[in-house]
Amino acid sequence: MNKIGVVGAGTMGSQIALVFADGGLETTLYDLTNERLGWGVKNIESLLSRQVAKGKRNAEGRQAALTRIRTTSSLADLADADLVVEAVFEEIKTKREVFGELDRVCAPMTIFATNTSTLSVSEIAAATGRPALCIGTHFLIPAALTPLVEVSRGVETSDETHDAVVEVLRACGKETVTFADAPAFVINRLYIPLLNEAFFLLQEGVNAASGSPSVPSRRPTPRDSTWSTGASRACRSNWATSTGPPPC
Repeated sequence: MNKIGVVGAGTMGSQIALVFADGGLETTLYDLTNERLGWGVKNIESLLSRQVAKGKRNAEGRQAALTRIRTTSSLADLADADLVVEAVFEEIKTKREVFGELDRVCAPMTIFATNTSTLSVSEIAAATGRPALCIGTHFLIPAALTPLVEVSRGVETSDETHDAVVEVLRACGKETVTFADAPAFVINRLYIPLLNEAFFLLQEGVNAASGSPSVPSRRPTPRDSTWSTGASRACRSNWATSTGPPPC
């Protein structure tokens, strides 16, 4: 793979773009408006500057990564990408619309990956005429720094698609684990019960949410963690994986 497209210039999308740029790949970051794109680029620049300040990257490396990222507000500019990663709002209708649009503008062999952490890869892929070329790539927060990517195969994802995506992720320095398409996959299936237990402890009055001597108030509360990771949506949409509805 040589050309990568990323749809969505938010916190996740901008950092996913940086992952591929750091891997030496020509990367195009798409969003609806120049304002959103500007925010995404600033997010990337800020992260890179922090790394330079900490001695984890030199100024030349910072500039090299930025040079490999270009931005666009035209989805047609992703037409010749080898892989397009969707990183938009965690809502099935929105993701299906994006995949449908990509299917219309991209080359027939372009692979589509969704960064969903909870939704069905197979259902998103069904919005296209190429489900064999669709796959899930769940980057963990923060995407540019966390080594692991959870790869999820849809019902029709081909071996060739899976192998090509795993290969490019590993070439970009990521570790991968592959799972079947299932509600919340594996990482959130493990994480949601942990959050639930934290809420149950609060509900039972075992400890205050913040401010106790043993739990400094600057540390995140269970609710903070739920919202910052997007797990609140996972709780609501996939609570059937547990024994009862979650308190979050």
